[in-house]
Amino acid sequence: MTIHRIPAFIALVFALRLGVAVSAQQTRATNVNSDVLRRASSTGDALPGSWLSYGRNQSETRYSTLKQIDSTNATRLGLAWSYVMGAGGGNQEGTPLMWNNTLYGITTWSVVFALDARTGQELWRWDPANNQPAVRPAICCGNVNRGIAIYNGMIIAPSIDGRLIALDAHTGTPVWETRVVDSKDLFTLTMAPRIAGDKVIIGASGGDRPTRGNFVALDAQTGKLAWRFYTVPGDPSTPFENEAMRAAAKTWGPDFFKNGGGGAVWDGFAYDPEANLVYVGTGNPMPWVQNFRTPTGLDNLYTCSILAVDLTTGQLKWHYQAVPNDTWDYDNVQQLMLLDLTINGRPRKVITQAAKNGFFYVIDRVTGEFISGEPFVKVSWALGLGKTGRPIINPAAYYDTNPIAILPTSGGGHNWSPMSYNPVTGLVYIPAFYSTFALQAQAEYKPGSTGFERPRGDTRLVEPSYGPEPPPGARSGLQAWDPVNQKLRWNVAGGGGIGGGTTTTAGNLVFQVINDGRFRAISADKGDVLYEVQTNRTGMAPPITYEVDGTQYVAFGGGLGRANSIVGPTNDKVENAPMMFVFALDGKAALPAPPPPAAEPATQGPAPEQVIDVVLQPGRN
Repeated sequence: MTIHRIPAFIALVFALRLGVAVSAQQTRATNVNSDVLRRASSTGDALPGSWLSYGRNQSETRYSTLKQIDSTNATRLGLAWSYVMGAGGGNQEGTPLMWNNTLYGITTWSVVFALDARTGQELWRWDPANNQPAVRPAICCGNVNRGIAIYNGMIIAPSIDGRLIALDAHTGTPVWETRVVDSKDLFTLTMAPRIAGDKVIIGASGGDRPTRGNFVALDAQTGKLAWRFYTVPGDPSTPFENEAMRAAAKTWGPDFFKNGGGGAVWDGFAYDPEANLVYVGTGNPMPWVQNFRTPTGLDNLYTCSILAVDLTTGQLKWHYQAVPNDTWDYDNVQQLMLLDLTINGRPRKVITQAAKNGFFYVIDRVTGEFISGEPFVKVSWALGLGKTGRPIINPAAYYDTNPIAILPTSGGGHNWSPMSYNPVTGLVYIPAFYSTFALQAQAEYKPGSTGFERPRGDTRLVEPSYGPEPPPGARSGLQAWDPVNQKLRWNVAGGGGIGGGTTTTAGNLVFQVINDGRFRAISADKGDVLYEVQTNRTGMAPPITYEVDGTQYVAFGGGLGRANSIVGPTNDKVENAPMMFVFALDGKAALPAPPPPAAEPATQGPAPEQVIDVVLQPGRN
C-alpha cells in the first residue's frame, strides 16, 4: 500500500490555479468530525439540513428530518437547476453529499466536483486522471462509482483504479492519496467509503474475477493503513492472517485459492459506535457454480455473509452466512441498516438487510443472533430458514448443464439501489425485482470465467415459490416492509433493485428515483404516488434531500452519456450528457430534451425496463 502526502506548497499552487477563495462563511462552518457523524438524524443532529454520508447517518437509514416538502404539497415540485456532470461512460450510481451550502458529487470515472447547493454554480472539479485503456479491462461489472465521504474538511473519494484520495473540501486540492488495491490485479474501487470513528473504511470490487475479497480501515486524517480484513482464506501453504481465516479454510475444498475465492466487498456497510463494530456484507464465491469450486456440504466462509469486525483491532467478532456454498450468485453485500426495534415486547438493537436472495433479515447487531427472516419477494431457491437462520435449500434449485429459472433473479430481489427507513411509519422502503433468472453451468469450466453461461433453450422453472405477490404485471416495484412483523404493508409498480433508489423524510414522503429516468414522491404511510416526472435520462443514481437558506431540495444524478466502450476525456461534450438534477417546490427550470428515438430493432426485443435489466443483470461490484 502506497501513501502519498501532498506537499503544502504544491497544494497552495493547486488552490491558486483553481481560483477558489475560502469564504468567511465556509471558515465558520461546523466541522464534520466523528461526533457530528454519530449524531446525524438524531435529536442532537448538529446539521439537520445537510447530507454528510452515503446513508445520511452511520445506521444507513437514509432518513431526513426535513419536512418543508411534504405529502400535502409534493405536487408543486419542479426542477430548480441542473448541472452537466461530464461525458459519462456508465450508469450513475453515486450518492451526492451536502455540507456548508456545497453539493459534492462524483462521476463514473471518479471525477469529483463541488457545486453551490443553491444555484448549481461549479466551485471546483478534480479529475484523478485514470488511465482508461489500462483500467477498463480490469473492471468487473460496470464503470460505476457509488459515492464519497466527508471528514474534517476533506472529501474522500475512491478512484476506480484502486486509489483512495482525500481532497480539501473548499478547494479540491489533494491532501493525501493511498493505493488500497491495484486494477492490474483485477480489483477496482466502486463503493462509497464510510467514516467510522477516526477511520475510513472501504472494500474492493472485483468479485467475478479471480480475486480475494478484502476491505481496509485507514486513518481518515492521513490515509495510513490501520488494518486489512480478508473475507476468504488465501493459499493454505502460507500463514493464516488470523484465527478467522484459519476457521474459514476448513470450509473450502482443495485448490480453491487459485481462483481467488471471491467474497468481494462492494456496497453494504454500517457502523455502531457504541458496540465499536463495523458491519460489512460480502459477495459470492468464485467461480459461481458450486461444482467447479468445492465439494457439497462445505460452506465457503465468509462469502455471502454479514461480518461484524472490531473497529480498533480489525478482528472478527461474529458472522452470519445467508447463503452457504452459494451457486446462484446471491452475494450478500446489500445495504445494512441498523435499527432499534421492539420485537415481542423486547427492545432489540438489530441489523437488517433486504438481501439479494429475497429474504429480509433481522439480526441482533451486538451478538449476531438470528432473530427472523422472511421473503419480501417470491423465493424458490430456498424452502425456508431454520431456527438459526440457515437456509433450507430447495433441491430443485441446484443446476448443471440442464438450465433452470429461479426466484428471485440473480440480479437480486434487492440489489444496490438504496432502501430507506422512516421511524414515524416504522416501514422500510425497498426497491425490488420480481423477475426470474435462468442459470446453466458450462460443460467444462473455462479458467478465469464464472463457470456460468446464459441458457439458450427452454428452462425449467424451480418450484415451489413463496413470498408476497407483486403488483399485477409488474417486473419491479417499491415495497413498504414492516421489519418488526416481517410483513408487506404496500407496494407500487416501478423501480427495481438496480438503479436509482430511495430516501424518506419527516414530511411523510418517500423520494424515489427509477432507473428509466423517473423521479417521484410517494406518501410514506399509504404508498400513493403524489408526483412523478421523467428526467429524460436513464442509468440513474439515488436521491438525497437537503436544506439551504430555508429551502428544501432533492438532488440526484442520472444519465449514461458516452457509450461505456468508448475511451475519451472525462469532460467531453456529448449528447445526452449525465446530469445532476435538483428539485424544489415551485422549481421552474426546464428539463433536458428527451434523447432521439433509437433505431427500430430487426426483431421484437424486450420492453425498455427489460433492456435495463438485461444490461445490468446480474449487475453488481
